[in-house]
Amino acid sequence: MQRRTFLLAGTAALFLPLPATADGPARAMLYKNPQCGCCEGYAAYLRENGFVVDVKATNDLAEISRKAGVPEDLEGCHTMFIDGYVIDGHVPVNVVRKLLSEKPAIAGITLPGMPMGSPGMVGTKTEVFTIYSVTKDGKPPAIYATE
Repeated sequence: MQRRTFLLAGTAALFLPLPATADGPARAMLYKNPQCGCCEGYAAYLRENGFVVDVKATNDLAEISRKAGVPEDLEGCHTMFIDGYVIDGHVPVNVVRKLLSEKPAIAGITLPGMPMGSPGMVGTKTEVFTIYSVTKDGKPPAIYATE
């Protein structure tokens, strides 16, 4: 009888919902120019990969990037904030996850411009993407990752 009770309790435990993790999905705020469609594509790409993304259209994107510390020559198509970091441009999700897991002492990362074949962009990838770190201390950006 005792063995049967143990088996029933063990089987019942299989059907209990798992506890929610404290972390949950990463939540991001993405700022974009009102007329930009590829930014919506990037937001959709992040959502497909488990992120919660809010999108806000703005005519002050350059100012938002500047205040976040992104050098003008390294600005991407949109500016996103997640977990205390700035992510500028169409950065691949595995590099975003690397940033969030490593938690380096930087302001964030950027993929300059709008490279063909990058997440949210049309076309086929034809070049290596170079993602730069955005520093907090005014030092020049360095290569954070290549993809």
